[in-house]
Amino acid sequence: MSKTNIKYILLFIFAVLCQTLIFDRLYFTNYINIYIYILFLLLLPIETNKFLVLLLSLILGLSIDTFNSTPGIHASATVLIGFLRPSIFRLYAPRDGYEPNKFPSIKNNGFYWFLKYSISLILIHHILLFFVDAYGFSHFFLTLFRILISSVFSLIFIIIGHLLILRE
Repeated sequence: MSKTNIKYILLFIFAVLCQTLIFDRLYFTNYINIYIYILFLLLLPIETNKFLVLLLSLILGLSIDTFNSTPGIHASATVLIGFLRPSIFRLYAPRDGYEPNKFPSIKNNGFYWFLKYSISLILIHHILLFFVDAYGFSHFFLTLFRILISSVFSLIFIIIGHLLILRE
Protein backbone atom coordinates (compact mmCIF):
# COMPACT_ATOMS: atom_id res chain seq x y z
CA MET A 1 0.00 0.00 0.00
CA SER A 2 1.43 3.36 -0.97
CA LYS A 3 2.10 6.26 1.37
CA THR A 4 -0.62 8.29 -0.37
CA ASN A 5 -3.25 5.58 0.21
CA ILE A 6 -2.35 5.39 3.90
CA LYS A 7 -2.60 9.18 4.12
CA TYR A 8 -6.14 9.13 2.68
CA ILE A 9 -7.23 6.23 4.90
CA LEU A 10 -6.03 8.17 7.94
CA LEU A 11 -7.74 11.33 6.65
CA PHE A 12 -11.00 9.37 6.24
CA ILE A 13 -10.81 8.01 9.79
CA PHE A 14 -9.82 11.42 11.17
CA ALA A 15 -12.70 13.16 9.34
CA VAL A 16 -15.31 10.67 10.58
CA LEU A 17 -14.00 10.73 14.16
CA CYS A 18 -13.78 14.54 14.28
CA GLN A 19 -17.29 14.85 12.91
CA THR A 20 -18.90 12.29 15.19
CA LEU A 21 -16.95 12.91 18.38
CA ILE A 22 -16.49 16.68 18.25
CA PHE A 23 -18.56 18.59 15.70
CA ASP A 24 -21.80 16.63 16.09
CA ARG A 25 -21.70 17.43 19.81
CA LEU A 26 -21.09 21.17 19.45
CA TYR A 27 -24.24 23.22 19.92
CA PHE A 28 -23.93 26.90 19.17
CA THR A 29 -27.62 27.29 18.39
CA ASN A 30 -30.20 25.11 16.71
CA TYR A 31 -29.26 26.73 13.42
CA ILE A 32 -25.54 26.00 13.12
CA ASN A 33 -24.30 22.55 12.16
CA ILE A 34 -20.64 22.21 11.22
CA TYR A 35 -19.87 19.43 8.76
CA ILE A 36 -16.11 19.06 8.47
CA TYR A 37 -16.16 15.45 7.27
CA ILE A 38 -16.56 16.51 3.63
CA LEU A 39 -12.97 17.78 3.78
CA PHE A 40 -12.03 14.19 2.89
CA LEU A 41 -13.88 14.42 -0.43
CA LEU A 42 -12.61 17.92 -1.12
CA LEU A 43 -8.99 16.78 -0.83
CA LEU A 44 -9.15 13.65 -2.99
CA PRO A 45 -6.79 13.89 -5.97
CA ILE A 46 -8.30 15.56 -9.02
CA GLU A 47 -7.77 12.58 -11.32
CA THR A 48 -9.33 10.05 -8.92
CA ASN A 49 -11.54 7.55 -10.73
CA LYS A 50 -15.19 8.73 -10.75
CA PHE A 51 -16.48 5.36 -9.55
CA LEU A 52 -14.01 5.35 -6.67
CA VAL A 53 -15.05 8.88 -5.67
CA LEU A 54 -18.71 7.82 -5.64
CA LEU A 55 -17.90 4.69 -3.64
CA LEU A 56 -15.84 6.65 -1.10
CA SER A 57 -18.60 9.27 -0.92
CA LEU A 58 -21.15 6.58 -0.13
CA ILE A 59 -18.95 4.95 2.51
CA LEU A 60 -18.22 8.33 4.10
CA GLY A 61 -21.88 9.31 4.18
CA LEU A 62 -23.00 5.94 5.50
CA SER A 63 -20.34 6.12 8.23
CA ILE A 64 -21.71 9.46 9.42
CA ASP A 65 -25.30 8.18 9.08
CA THR A 66 -24.43 5.14 11.19
CA PHE A 67 -23.00 7.24 14.02
CA ASN A 68 -25.87 9.76 13.86
CA SER A 69 -28.68 7.24 13.32
CA THR A 70 -29.86 9.15 10.27
CA PRO A 71 -31.46 7.17 7.44
CA GLY A 72 -29.11 7.90 4.55
CA ILE A 73 -29.30 11.69 4.64
CA HIS A 74 -25.54 12.19 4.78
CA ALA A 75 -24.96 9.40 2.27
CA SER A 76 -27.22 11.06 -0.29
CA ALA A 77 -25.55 14.45 0.19
CA THR A 78 -22.00 13.08 -0.06
CA VAL A 79 -22.80 10.98 -3.12
CA LEU A 80 -24.27 14.07 -4.79
CA ILE A 81 -21.11 16.12 -4.22
CA GLY A 82 -19.00 13.14 -5.29
CA PHE A 83 -21.01 13.01 -8.50
CA LEU A 84 -20.81 16.77 -9.14
CA ARG A 85 -17.14 17.10 -8.17
CA PRO A 86 -15.77 16.58 -11.74
CA SER A 87 -18.18 19.24 -13.04
CA ILE A 88 -16.97 21.70 -10.41
CA PHE A 89 -13.36 20.93 -11.43
CA ARG A 90 -14.24 21.68 -15.06
CA LEU A 91 -16.06 24.86 -14.05
CA TYR A 92 -13.05 26.26 -12.18
CA ALA A 93 -10.29 24.73 -14.32
CA PRO A 94 -7.27 26.93 -14.97
CA ARG A 95 -6.40 27.77 -18.58
CA ASP A 96 -3.50 25.35 -18.62
CA GLY A 97 -5.50 22.60 -16.94
CA TYR A 98 -4.63 20.83 -13.72
CA GLU A 99 -1.21 19.45 -13.02
CA PRO A 100 -1.13 15.64 -12.98
CA ASN A 101 -0.87 13.84 -9.63
CA LYS A 102 -1.96 16.88 -7.63
CA PHE A 103 -4.77 17.16 -5.17
CA PRO A 104 -6.96 20.23 -4.79
CA SER A 105 -5.37 22.40 -2.16
CA ILE A 106 -4.55 25.98 -1.33
CA LYS A 107 -0.88 25.38 -2.11
CA ASN A 108 -1.50 23.68 -5.47
CA ASN A 109 -4.35 25.85 -6.76
CA GLY A 110 -4.37 29.03 -4.69
CA PHE A 111 -6.63 30.27 -1.93
CA TYR A 112 -9.23 31.91 -4.19
CA TRP A 113 -9.61 28.75 -6.32
CA PHE A 114 -9.89 26.54 -3.22
CA LEU A 115 -12.45 28.92 -1.72
CA LYS A 116 -14.68 28.80 -4.84
CA TYR A 117 -14.32 25.03 -5.10
CA SER A 118 -15.08 24.46 -1.40
CA ILE A 119 -18.02 26.87 -1.27
CA SER A 120 -19.61 25.22 -4.31
CA LEU A 121 -19.45 21.71 -2.90
CA ILE A 122 -20.33 22.75 0.66
CA LEU A 123 -23.44 24.61 -0.53
CA ILE A 124 -24.56 21.69 -2.70
CA HIS A 125 -24.02 19.30 0.23
CA HIS A 126 -25.85 21.50 2.72
CA ILE A 127 -28.79 22.30 0.42
CA LEU A 128 -29.60 18.63 -0.07
CA LEU A 129 -28.84 17.68 3.52
CA PHE A 130 -30.96 20.38 5.17
CA PHE A 131 -33.92 20.19 2.80
CA VAL A 132 -34.09 16.39 3.11
CA ASP A 133 -33.74 16.76 6.88
CA ALA A 134 -36.58 19.30 6.91
CA TYR A 135 -38.76 16.89 4.86
CA GLY A 136 -39.55 19.48 2.23
CA PHE A 137 -39.93 23.18 1.71
CA SER A 138 -42.49 24.03 4.39
CA HIS A 139 -39.97 26.09 6.38
CA PHE A 140 -38.11 27.32 3.32
CA PHE A 141 -36.59 30.53 4.70
CA LEU A 142 -35.61 28.99 8.04
CA THR A 143 -33.96 26.09 6.21
CA LEU A 144 -32.25 28.51 3.84
CA PHE A 145 -30.90 30.46 6.82
CA ARG A 146 -29.61 27.22 8.38
CA ILE A 147 -27.94 26.30 5.08
CA LEU A 148 -26.18 29.64 4.76
CA ILE A 149 -25.00 29.95 8.36
CA SER A 150 -23.90 26.32 8.56
CA SER A 151 -22.08 26.63 5.24
CA VAL A 152 -20.13 29.62 6.49
CA PHE A 153 -19.09 27.86 9.70
CA SER A 154 -18.33 24.61 7.86
CA LEU A 155 -16.18 26.51 5.37
CA ILE A 156 -14.22 28.22 8.15
CA PHE A 157 -13.51 24.93 9.92
CA ILE A 158 -12.72 23.11 6.66
CA ILE A 159 -10.14 25.75 5.74
CA ILE A 160 -8.66 25.63 9.25
CA GLY A 161 -8.60 21.82 9.10
CA HIS A 162 -7.03 21.92 5.65
CA LEU A 163 -4.30 24.29 6.83
CA LEU A 164 -3.60 22.28 10.00
CA ILE A 165 -3.71 18.79 8.51
CA LEU A 166 -1.96 19.42 5.24
CA ARG A 167 0.80 21.77 6.25
CA GLU A 168 3.04 21.66 3.22
